[in-house]
Formats: sequence, C-alpha cells, structure tokens
Amino acid sequence: MLFGLPILSLVIWLPVVFGIAVLFTRSDRNAATARVLALIGSLAGFCVSLPLYFQFDVGVSGMQFTELAPWIVRFNINYHLGIDGISLWFILLNSFTTPLVVIAGWKVVDTKVAQYFSAFLIMSGVINGVFCAQDAILFYAFWEATLVPMFLIIGVWGGQNRVYAAIKFFLYTLLGSLLMLVAFIYLYINSGGSFELEVYNKLPLTLTRQILIFIGFLTAFAVKVPMWPVHTWLPDAHVEAPTGGSVVLAAILLKLGAYGFLRFSLPITPDASKELAGLMIALSLIAIVYIGFVALVQSDMKKLIAYSSVAHMGFVTLGLFVFNAYGVEGALVQMISHGFVSAALFLCVGVLYDRMHTRMIADYGGVANKMPIFAAFFMLFALANAGLPGTSGFVGEFMVISGAMKANFWYAAAAGLTLIFGAAYSLWMYKRVVFGNVGNDRVNKLSDVSAREILVLSILAIAVLGMGVYPLPFTEVLHGPVNELLHHVQQGKGAMP
Repeated sequence: MLFGLPILSLVIWLPVVFGIAVLFTRSDRNAATARVLALIGSLAGFCVSLPLYFQFDVGVSGMQFTELAPWIVRFNINYHLGIDGISLWFILLNSFTTPLVVIAGWKVVDTKVAQYFSAFLIMSGVINGVFCAQDAILFYAFWEATLVPMFLIIGVWGGQNRVYAAIKFFLYTLLGSLLMLVAFIYLYINSGGSFELEVYNKLPLTLTRQILIFIGFLTAFAVKVPMWPVHTWLPDAHVEAPTGGSVVLAAILLKLGAYGFLRFSLPITPDASKELAGLMIALSLIAIVYIGFVALVQSDMKKLIAYSSVAHMGFVTLGLFVFNAYGVEGALVQMISHGFVSAALFLCVGVLYDRMHTRMIADYGGVANKMPIFAAFFMLFALANAGLPGTSGFVGEFMVISGAMKANFWYAAAAGLTLIFGAAYSLWMYKRVVFGNVGNDRVNKLSDVSAREILVLSILAIAVLGMGVYPLPFTEVLHGPVNELLHHVQQGKGAMP
C-alpha cells in the first residue's frame, strides 16, 4: 500500500489519469501547460514505482504486492495484479524512461503537443499493466491497449511514410496476438473456467496440446520481440517514428515479447518449450548473425540501430531457451541494458536530426569538431552497444554467453559473433558520423548539446555505467523467480504425446 492505496494500481492508473488530464489541455495554445503537466505526471509515475524496489522482499519467489478483485464475474475474469523479481525491473525501466521521453520532446514537438504527451503517459500506464497482470484476459487487454498509443505516435508525428509504418506495426502485432487469445480460450475451457495464470501453470496438458499452445503464444511474442523472420515491421516503425516513439519502442515495447515467453510459454508449456528449444535457439542465432550483417550495410542511422535491436533481442531469446540460470538471468539483464543503451542511441540520433533533419550517415562527418560533448556521450553509448566491459552492455552478454557455453559450445561461439558485429556496425557508424574533417557547411553550423539534452543523456550515461560497474541491484531480485521457473521447466508436467 502507498498513501493507503494499492501500489500496483497506482503504478498503472496514475500515468493514465495524468495522460487524460494532459489531453484535456487541448489547444496548442496551452502547450506549455501540457508539457508541465506531462512532466509532473511522468515523474509521479516514476516516484510511485520506486517503493516496489525498496519494499521488495528478495527472499520471496512468489508474487508480491498482489491485488485481487472480481472484474467480469460471468466469465470468472479478475482484476488480479502481482509482480515478482522478473516484473519489477521492467516496471522500473518503463517508469524511468517516460520522464526522459517527455524532457527529450520538450521543444522538439510543436504540433498537437497535448495529444503527443498524453499518448506516452497512457502507454506508460498500460505497459505497467502488462507486467502486473496475473489474469490472462487482463493481460490481453493491457497487451492490446499498448498498440493504440504507439500507432498514433507513429501515424501522427512520424516521418514521410508514417502511415504505412503505423499500419504495418499495428497489423503485425494485432494478427500475431489473435492466436494467443485462442490459446487463452482453450486454456480457459480446459481449466474448468479460469483465466488465472497460476492455475494454468499447474494444468496437466499432453505434449501435443502444449506444442499447439506454445505455437499460439509464439505468434504473439515472436512478432513483439521481434524474432527473425517476423522482424520486418521494426525497421520501418523505427525510421518513421519520432524520437520519443523510437525510444519507447526499443526500450520497452520489444521487451513485452520476451516477457511473454517467461510468463506464459515456459511455465504453462514447459515440455513443449524443451521440445522446441532447438528451433528457438536456431532462430535466435540467425537473428544474431544474419541481422548483424544487415546492420553493417545500413546507410540510415535509425535503421542501423533498429537492426541492432533485432540482433540484441536474438541474444535475449537465446538466453531464455538454454534453460540455465546464467542464460535466463543474462537475458533479463540484457533486456534492461538494451533499454538504457537503445534509448540513448535513438536520443543521440534525435539530437542530430533536430539540427540537420537527416538521418543519413553520408550527410555527416566531423561532428566531433563542432559537438565535442555530444561526441563523448555518443561514443559511450556506441561502445555500450558493442558490449564494452564496464558498461551495461557487457554484463548481460557475458552472462548469456556463459549460459550458452554450459548448454553447447557452438551456441556460445555463434553468440559471440554478436560482440564482433556489434563493435563493427556501432563503431563504423560512429567513425563516419563523428570523426574526420567537417563533412559540409551544414555540419559546420552545428551547435553542441543544450542543457536539456545533457540532462537526459547524463541520466542514461549514469545508468549504463552504474549497471556495468555494479550490476548486483539488478540481478539479486532475479535469483528467486528464475530458479523457481527453471525448476518448474525441468520438472515439466510429465506430458505424454
């Protein structure tokens, strides 16, 4: 409880309420009011999420801060919330990112200001709902609700091909989710009329049924991650989205798919997960290697970072399906790190785009001569993206490679290629944009980062370095739930074909 109110409900609904309030400021003549109210709302959402960490009991592996109330009684659907160590850091990451997006867009967005900030606040709340939901239909409602704000953010404030990118994003994710809903309905019938996840985890299912359910989940979660070959919506969405949209998309929304594997696929269908682990690992390694090559040939900075995200998320799914603590915890740490690093890289591209209105690498060169402070920040985040020791990017990748090595040497060898590719495409992009002589007159007129931009990039730099130097606060809450999940998967359900 916080202020006598259920804390998880506050984490979900406080940003939504502020988002609606911002929407009611309406006209762009009240843009200053909308900005201030959005900042207050985003900071309030972050502040109410902090007690989750400080009051979290690392010795308890089950759900904490639970809330339960009837919702749709006829179908036995409940408003059931709860979090464990896996959910905790994703909620904190989401609540941490939202104020940064608001500050980053403070002066950049000058049309439909209230609607822009409102969309981010509402999306922040419903994303927290995804991470808290312990009822399948409640989860599905929050899951689908995240599509609407992002669809609007891309479609209204995006680039020249924003409508195409927004529709592609919406259709891919919506269609992928329909089979997940079918799986939920099947589980509801076989459980005697329950949508509770705890009931599903204990539900006896034959291997064939588990495989069909796993495939239903896979269509939703693979698109969201996104895994190869259903990743093609992501580069288009990133390129056309405004900077804030790219930040939230990379830092938070991609994590929903991997979270779905942890919360649904592994515990509900453990035998099918082990049966199909080879397929999942193969798809993950293809993403790491093939997408790494694709990233190398990109001429658009945003598209390069987008493909980098696909490769890094391939690392995550690899860690999830090697079925050992190093791999799973490493995947979770990698997701948190990727949230920091990808957000920072997209913000760096946004800084350049706001000044030059181009994302093409060839249009730059010698930026360090005119923007030395920015060049220092950009270098840190590029190195973190390449997995430099001492940055957050190294911790998760090292743990996943260690977990992969325990499972199979060749998995680890192939996964290690991502470190080489990551360094190649990150540093080559950096070299062409930042080093050398001033490329043209437009670069010669650039001004260095403002105080507002320094604030945002400094916060992310502290997060990247802090996690890289001292990862214990990020990992200690994961041990209990990860070990329990792995025990459940290894034990299985004794499923017969």
